[in-house]
Amino acid sequence: MQEFDRWNEVKKETAKNKMKLSIKSRDIYWAKIGQNIGHEEYGKGKDFLRPIVVIRQLTSDLFIGVPTTTTAKEDNDYFHNINYTDKTNIKINSTAMLLQLKVFSKKRLLNKIGTVDKQKFKIITEKLKSLIDPT
Repeated sequence: MQEFDRWNEVKKETAKNKMKLSIKSRDIYWAKIGQNIGHEEYGKGKDFLRPIVVIRQLTSDLFIGVPTTTTAKEDNDYFHNINYTDKTNIKINSTAMLLQLKVFSKKRLLNKIGTVDKQKFKIITEKLKSLIDPT
């Protein structure tokens, strides 16, 4: 079901966000990624949320991120399985959807929910490099 009108209302409120978050590569945040089209990944629930892995901060407001899913995906060039412990000490198994790499505004972020370990993050960045430059 497409919910563009409801997303537009959430987006208007999100654009007003003045919170200044300090983010780092490897952090995982809940983010309002919205109602998108086609096969672009979209958020769920009333605020259109999805966990995002921070790949790199670009400016004071923009960062490169990769959405995640709890749906099991085959670990390949487009997906990488990760796990992390959330703030309530629950182990989360997730998949970074590398093919959905995107620039995001920090205004979309809500709260940090975990961190990808260094070894998994290195694999993710190597796969992203291969995705962008397959030579």
